[in-house]
Amino acid sequence: MNQKTKERPLPRPSPESQHFWDGTKAGELRLQKCGDCGKTYFPPRPFCPSCSSRNVSIFAASGKATLYSYVISHLPMPGFDGPHAVAVVTLDEGPRMMTNIVDCDQTPEALVLDMPLEVSFARQNDDITLPLFKPAS
Repeated sequence: MNQKTKERPLPRPSPESQHFWDGTKAGELRLQKCGDCGKTYFPPRPFCPSCSSRNVSIFAASGKATLYSYVISHLPMPGFDGPHAVAVVTLDEGPRMMTNIVDCDQTPEALVLDMPLEVSFARQNDDITLPLFKPAS
C-alpha cells in the first residue's frame, strides 16, 4: 500500500453525516434510503435528493462496489507517499462515492474499470475512520 493515512486532511462530521462516521468507526458503510420513492443515496443528508422526502432510513450497505472512474495523482499530497488513485466507485446499492483505492498498484494496469471492490476501513483517530476500497478477494 502506497499510503500514509495518518497525515492526510480529515473530514469534519456534521449533524447530517454523523451516522455515516459512526458507521465507519463500527466497520459499517451506512447509506440512506427514502421510504417514499425507494431511492438509496449518498452523501448523507436529511432528505431524499430525488423527491425531497424526509422519510429516510439508515442501513448498513454490503461494502461491495465496482470501479467507475479514477485518476492517478502524482502530485505530492499530505498523507500520501507517491502516486495514489482518487476514484469514484459505484456501490452495489446504486450510489457512487469518491474514495481512494488501496492494497494494489496505483497503475492503469492494476486499476481496471468495473473491477470488483470491497470496502476497507482505515482508522485515522478516535473520531474518523475512512472508507477506502480495495480489490475484492
